[in-house]
Amino acid sequence: MHAQIVLFDGFDPLDVIAPYEVLHAGGTASGGAVSVELVSAEGPREVVSGTGSLVLRATGALDPGRAGLVLVPGASGRVGEPGEVPDRAAGEGEVEWRQDEFIPVLIGRTLTTELPALLGAAMANPRMTVAAVCGGSLVLAMAGLLEGRHATTHHLGLDMLDATGVHAVRARLVDDGDLVTGAGVTSGLDLGLYLLEREVGPRIAQAVEELFAHERRGTVWRERGPAPVGF
Repeated sequence: MHAQIVLFDGFDPLDVIAPYEVLHAGGTASGGAVSVELVSAEGPREVVSGTGSLVLRATGALDPGRAGLVLVPGASGRVGEPGEVPDRAAGEGEVEWRQDEFIPVLIGRTLTTELPALLGAAMANPRMTVAAVCGGSLVLAMAGLLEGRHATTHHLGLDMLDATGVHAVRARLVDDGDLVTGAGVTSGLDLGLYLLEREVGPRIAQAVEELFAHERRGTVWRERGPAPVGF
């Protein structure tokens, strides 16, 4: 399985690093059955996160036609609804990116790039699983790619997810077939381990879990079995 983890301006570092480390360790434990790289819609470039001035480098362009996994992180910044109009770069007419932006602004700005089209192509690829951590689900939903699907996100974004036509589920992880989503930021660890278990096997996932001294939390929600009554 080849995993492409997407970087965009303002991304949340832990949404990227946690699954990256888990999947990379899974590749080592499985003798190379898993590979992982950081990509962007624009191709190789340095991408600035929304936390401080941390920079990660995308080594390639997102390839939606490749088999494997695409993982979309959320953004980090100020929480809540934007109360101001973003600054404009002098003389250029383009929105200037700031590290102290509201998270909805940072997520919304990804919609002005080539990323939504690439993610749409990835979701249409029958050989591809698309995953998201935290606000990454909102990136997909705001691009119109999750209508009618089951997904989760950070608890503060569940109403926004629901407003886009998604069946929002209040769970740590949601497995909707070729779409797997995680809730808050640290759920990236659990998401990575679950993907290893699902795609490579439980023995590899358990070995990585033990290496990281991290026990996965919660039930992985799937649309199976009887619906609960009285809850």
